[in-house]
Amino acid sequence: MSDFSVKADEQLWTELQMDVERFKNVPPVLTKLYSDIFLSQKNRPAEMTYFDNMIENIYTGRIQEMLDARKAGKPVIGTFCVYVPEEIIQAAGGLCIGLCGGSQATVPDAEKILPRNICPMVKSAFGFKISGMCPFFQAVDFVYGETTCDAKKKTWELLDKYVPTHVMEIPQLKRERDKRLWLEEVKDFKQAVEKITGNEISEDELRAAVDTLNAKRKSLQRLNSLRHNNPSPISGRDMLLIQQIAFYDDPVRFTDKVNELCDELEARIKENNAVAPKETPRIMVSGTPMALPNWKLHNIIEGSGAVIVNEESCIGTRYYKDTIETNGASAEEMLEKLTERYMKIDCSCFTPNDDRIDQVIAEYKASGAQGLIDYCLQFCHTYNIEAVKLREACEKEGIPFMAIESDYSPEDVGQLQTRVEAFIEQISE
Repeated sequence: MSDFSVKADEQLWTELQMDVERFKNVPPVLTKLYSDIFLSQKNRPAEMTYFDNMIENIYTGRIQEMLDARKAGKPVIGTFCVYVPEEIIQAAGGLCIGLCGGSQATVPDAEKILPRNICPMVKSAFGFKISGMCPFFQAVDFVYGETTCDAKKKTWELLDKYVPTHVMEIPQLKRERDKRLWLEEVKDFKQAVEKITGNEISEDELRAAVDTLNAKRKSLQRLNSLRHNNPSPISGRDMLLIQQIAFYDDPVRFTDKVNELCDELEARIKENNAVAPKETPRIMVSGTPMALPNWKLHNIIEGSGAVIVNEESCIGTRYYKDTIETNGASAEEMLEKLTERYMKIDCSCFTPNDDRIDQVIAEYKASGAQGLIDYCLQFCHTYNIEAVKLREACEKEGIPFMAIESDYSPEDVGQLQTRVEAFIEQISE
């Protein structure tokens, strides 16, 4: 895609009350970054063109779809977490949109208000809003916040001054009483969404939404299974991109395009048409989420001669590994099943969280990986501490393990590259 260019629309951004003078510099920067990381890859699947187009239109076309939805009275909800019950938003005819939070550019803006020694994703996201540098933030009805970490739950109090923020309490344990609490939180969220439309979500609408999002998750399960083939028919960079786009694209359109890509990958596997030779070292990544455009670690790993074959994270399998079976359930029963599905997510905010350790080991074995890199955003205490138990489990299983802690800045790229190259050399021996 030699003519690839992230599109700009200064009139649209002005209407959204953005800092246009500053933001107009973002599309050319993203164009170069994306071209260097993604379009420089050899033998990419042809169906990746759709996902390239999604990045081209990230600040224009999708934003216009959000505004059109709001004009039609449909809810547009901004999110940061896989705990958002997006079936509720879908059932109301709304849009569930993952917000900006993966760039170093707005961290200095946030640090004028927030402490420096907190999660870079929280600082990045808060900075995007207060600086007027994220069109997605400017186009939502309200933001969904959750209590998965201390930095987030206290930042929501400040964010609410700039954009309406609905906070849902995520239990920290998974007892029956905790599940009941989460069910009540889901019901409260449903009422908040219904308040925008003025209509109560019907049983049929909820069932249709569950079916739509089940199909989306199954398409990602299918895609992830195909990449486990050796040699892999798709790069880890492209897979990461697709998983990031999943958080802001239309779910029906996205599902169709993922399945079309899967069809192509199945054909590539039959033809032994891969992105890297069979002997290429295979890496699995686990840990904290990678919000768009955080492509730093994947670019380092694959630029060092390995291929990434699985992501156990909120941007990866944690988002789509579980579906909801309705089987003729009533609206109340569907909400209960929805609650059960979200309580299966193995976020490190839970204690104990041994299910996640077991899940990582199971995914590692299924993916055919040869080494595990656990990625932790700086100051993310829960994942950082949980890495101790994960390391112990990997040592017990004989799995090569490396823990990496980083932020969004490019300052540690050289150091990380040296460590990653040494790790790849180790597992290649």
